[in-house]
Amino acid sequence: MKEIPVLEKLREEVKKIERELRVELPKELQKAAAHGDLRENAEYQAAKERQSYLNARLVHLTQRINALSSIRLEDIPKDRVAFGSKVYLEDTETGREVVYELVTPEEVEPKEGKISVSSPIGRALLGKQEGDVVTIHLPSGIKEYEVCRIETLHDILREDL
Repeated sequence: MKEIPVLEKLREEVKKIERELRVELPKELQKAAAHGDLRENAEYQAAKERQSYLNARLVHLTQRINALSSIRLEDIPKDRVAFGSKVYLEDTETGREVVYELVTPEEVEPKEGKISVSSPIGRALLGKQEGDVVTIHLPSGIKEYEVCRIETLHDILREDL
């Protein structure tokens, strides 16, 4: 069964963190501890803080992987905007085209048009179909866009095959 693409990226990050926690940090801690008094040892304190951060990040990533793994691709609509969709919009006032891709928070890149499903724009687009007009409340004001074309996650994954 095909998975959503971000899972591979998250699993790779987990591997890197696990390696650092098991191999690199113990060496750093041992080296820093050899310098003497741990209460005033900046290297040791920095390594312990890094270890704490990495442990917290590992827990977070594991939870995200579990949550995202439970998303069933067959539950994602094929004919309307949903998670993973790339949406081609036309500004009804200027005619300018805007493209958004609805992604997980880990993948957000606003300059590349990758926005979170839970962002105000993402929420406004969810469930829309080609030909629908969507009103989006932006800091710069209210904008209306027509949904010109949708590429769903199913279309995108098919292209990757």
